[in-house]
Amino acid sequence: MDLSDAYANAAYIPGAADFPPRWSAAAEAFRAQLADEGRYRSLAYGAGAREALDLFLPKGEAKGLVVFVHGGYWLRFDRSVWSHFAAGPLAAGWAVAMPSYDLCPDVRISEITRQVAAAVSKAAEEVAGPIHLTGHSAGGHLVARMLAPGLLPDAVAARIAGVVPISPLADLRPLMQTDMNAGLKLEAAEAEAESPIFQPAPQVPVTVWVGGDERPVFIDQARWLGEAWNCAVVIDAGLHHFDVIDGLAEADSPLCRAVTGG
Repeated sequence: MDLSDAYANAAYIPGAADFPPRWSAAAEAFRAQLADEGRYRSLAYGAGAREALDLFLPKGEAKGLVVFVHGGYWLRFDRSVWSHFAAGPLAAGWAVAMPSYDLCPDVRISEITRQVAAAVSKAAEEVAGPIHLTGHSAGGHLVARMLAPGLLPDAVAARIAGVVPISPLADLRPLMQTDMNAGLKLEAAEAEAESPIFQPAPQVPVTVWVGGDERPVFIDQARWLGEAWNCAVVIDAGLHHFDVIDGLAEADSPLCRAVTGG
């Protein structure tokens, strides 16, 4: 199997190039609206330029915190592309944090994991109550990593009420055989250490979500995590790697309800 092709998403999605600019435009408009309403803040969680998060607040007291971590194979994007996907949890009464993080090859994936843990911890200081984590693709990997023992401070880990990795990379070892590893720089030890399938099964509820029209390896990755952790796997029929997250924008969608525990 050509693993570079197997893990290629855009080449197999009609109109793939239109998605990022459409996301960015919708996200910018969403932030402007929330800023006008006084419900949007940006916060640093570290010293680096990309170590920052956007925090969106619901109308009224928040039920708790949802953290969304973006994807892009740890190589692309930042928090500014995804803001509008906070709409669903916000409408359901949850605050939403969306962090940026440094990208490969400037840092290793293990450093990105550390940064996301710092971002979750910072957001947890700002919003009381239960914490739900979700992320897409590489972001699905990163939120799954947050369940590794000792990664989050005990007080923050104790507040994690549920995790929904969407189209996650759960076993990083195959990525060593892809062209993108020129940027990821994964070696065997890090690939294993950073693979959620090798973590102990967590004690909090986890639902793995993946589109039914995704590349077969992404459905495999979702199933591998479900098997390793003995957790639910939802295959969302008819959705590909780019539109599988659309439900996050709607409070009453099955995906958003899974994310918020509703």
